Amino acid sequence: MTSTALDRSTVPALPAPPPAAAQVLRRCRELAAPALSEAIGTLHPWVAEMARYALGRCEVGGAPADHSQGKGVRQALAVLGAELVSGPAEAGVPGAVAVELVHVFSLLHDDIMDGDPLRRGRPAVWKAYGTGPAVLAGDALFALAVETVALTPQAGSAVRQLTSALGDLVRGQADDLLFAARPWTGPGAVGVREYEVMAERKTGALLGCALALGARLAGAPDRTVAVLDRAGRHLGVAFQIADDVLGIWGDPSVTGKPVHSDLRQGKKTLPVLAALGGAGYGELEELLAASAVLGESGVRRATALVERAGGRAEAVRAARRHLAAADTLLAGVPSAQEPAAQLRTVLSALADRTV
Repeated sequence: MTSTALDRSTVPALPAPPPAAAQVLRRCRELAAPALSEAIGTLHPWVAEMARYALGRCEVGGAPADHSQGKGVRQALAVLGAELVSGPAEAGVPGAVAVELVHVFSLLHDDIMDGDPLRRGRPAVWKAYGTGPAVLAGDALFALAVETVALTPQAGSAVRQLTSALGDLVRGQADDLLFAARPWTGPGAVGVREYEVMAERKTGALLGCALALGARLAGAPDRTVAVLDRAGRHLGVAFQIADDVLGIWGDPSVTGKPVHSDLRQGKKTLPVLAALGGAGYGELEELLAASAVLGESGVRRATALVERAGGRAEAVRAARRHLAAADTLLAGVPSAQEPAAQLRTVLSALADRTV
């Protein structure tokens, strides 16, 4: 890794998403909500309860609740993908349902693999119901997602689109898990480029699939679908980087997860990797090499050192580069004016999420 100095400029606190973006996300969520509820209702009642719990719609035992803090970005991308190519919003709904089911499935399994006890401020499904039941619920949601697109008129191409994204998601998750055992620096260390490939697969594949699937279900040509998939993948890398930033500096009352959990687990996140490539990273390297699991004081020290070495600022810049790449690709797609404007509103909100 090079030792190029990184900008140490102070990064402002995380702002709330603009009201315009929240309105777009809400419109798309509400459009997909009946179909999502209907799909979940076809599952075994116990599995359906776990799915509803994961979505914040019930308590353990099934009592109705409203704890959902998810913004529904993937659902919105599927609906907007259909509208971008001048299709009706309803055409993107099966895609919105499918990608949301896959997203929840991935969160259920991800929390188990990472040992995260909280999700959106509540006990994760595996903590609330047990590891085995959470795995079962995730498997059921995966199968239901495939079934959802298999019932559309574009079944063959839609299923291929979804399963290809699922394959990449699994590859990205495998890379992420393996990264934890690799050193921070020296031979075998994880590089920034490796991280970006992992993030494109783990997070970008599903966001790309959401945009592309919505367009495909609305009858878009393969070339347009492919460009939208690429744009969504860039968006996904930016989204993953934003999660990395929030995982270190975010407010737990907003993120719903313990602060510094990634640092404690030794996960190779971009702010830390970027800091290790900056000037004055020696103390950070020594701290990370001294212990596989950092204590509370070590985590606080590492956080300060990452920021001092420019890791946070560089992560923000990287996220913005990927958002700009997504915007450039979208600009080359012949699209309906209003959906394109709404999509850019959502992109702007995601950009603000990283600063």
